[in-house]
Amino acid sequence: MKDKAGMPPHPTLTAYYRSPEERQAVVNGLFDDSAQYYDWICAVMSAGTGSRYRREVLQKAGLAPGMKLLDVATGTGLVAREAATVLGDSRGVVGVDPSAGMLKECRKAVPGRQVQGVAEALPFRDGQFDMLSMGYALRHVSDLDLAFGEYLRVIRRGGRVVIMEITRPRSQLGIFGLRILLKYFLPLVTRLGTGSARAERLMRYYWDTIVKCVPPEVVVEALGRAGFENVKRQRFGPVLTEYVGTRPQ
Repeated sequence: MKDKAGMPPHPTLTAYYRSPEERQAVVNGLFDDSAQYYDWICAVMSAGTGSRYRREVLQKAGLAPGMKLLDVATGTGLVAREAATVLGDSRGVVGVDPSAGMLKECRKAVPGRQVQGVAEALPFRDGQFDMLSMGYALRHVSDLDLAFGEYLRVIRRGGRVVIMEITRPRSQLGIFGLRILLKYFLPLVTRLGTGSARAERLMRYYWDTIVKCVPPEVVVEALGRAGFENVKRQRFGPVLTEYVGTRPQ
């Protein structure tokens, strides 16, 4: 069955859901059931360097005290925590996520406002934020065009979007290495470390969304099509990508 979404980040993954209409409920369930283990999984995956990297990306994008940031797909608040550190005030960070389980964990770690909602229909007024961030969740939206249109709407004129994502390496050797790490090693470690079959399944889903995701140039084009200016893709190492763009004045 063909996806009805205008620009999905990847094809329908029939190993997890049968149609695009089922996707959100299934993905929410995977994250709900794995939320209590998510910080541990991310720490293992990043070898403990993730928090510093997220903070540096936000600072490089221009986040500074006095700003207001919306963290989309905030999850357990890993990006939101670093944003609060940069801002010096957790009240300047608002998180939104479709998973109730992830938000429950987020509220334990990030004082401030967290709202349940999806990227494609953000429950905020126009021009409310100075910056919008998204950390490693672009592959989980249903439609890039809808999501980016919403991002543009809620950012003030001159505000910026910064999206962190894992992308496929350029070389076949790099893809092979990443497959071993994310498809086999990380799910196994997750199952052994958490005892959760659902958390293991989430990690397998994680890999499948990476390997099936549209290439970075498609994401850059979609950001430009939504209306962002000065859209750039910046690489960090073989697999980490940062997309940045500015809402026109």
